Amino acid sequence: MENKGEIKVWDLFVRVFHWTLVVGFFTAYLTEDEMLGLHVWAGYLVFSLVVLRIVWGVVGSIHARFGDFVYGPGEVVRYVKQVITFRAPRHIGHNPAGGAMIVLLLMSLVLVSLSGMVLYGAENQTGLLGNIAAALGVTGEQGAEALEEVHEFFANLTLILVVIHVSGVLFESLLHGENLVRAMFTGRKRA
Repeated sequence: MENKGEIKVWDLFVRVFHWTLVVGFFTAYLTEDEMLGLHVWAGYLVFSLVVLRIVWGVVGSIHARFGDFVYGPGEVVRYVKQVITFRAPRHIGHNPAGGAMIVLLLMSLVLVSLSGMVLYGAENQTGLLGNIAAALGVTGEQGAEALEEVHEFFANLTLILVVIHVSGVLFESLLHGENLVRAMFTGRKRA
């Protein structure tokens, strides 16, 4: 049931994906070596969610599709300049900067997940990508250390992107007088 003056923007899949990804990423980020089993399963969850989101970005509802929110670099830069001068137009779906952030987050999450799976395979000769680690010749302590550095780099990059994303959401909420966090729970925004 839609409230008067509001429209449905975010479908159930996008909302469940978003909040499950938040839980999965932070579970993986905070557990690391202390709870390796939980860390690995949270990483598999994150990777699975990202794959599903990529598929949903092609076949999902209108505002979930990449075609609705992926803009060229020029448009993203233009929009960021408008934000800086407090003249950015409101968008029903993702704005150009938000769309660019989604693409960056998805790419970073793919890279942190894949590097983690290869690292896990290299260290334990097991897991989904254990054979790839062996085929790449990533063996021994030095190989595992190099992979761990790559994995940690992308995990920390993702965390930085998340902080920028949340800051952008809060700024846009203030700029346009709209609670975007609430919208990601309810799926509705002001018409």
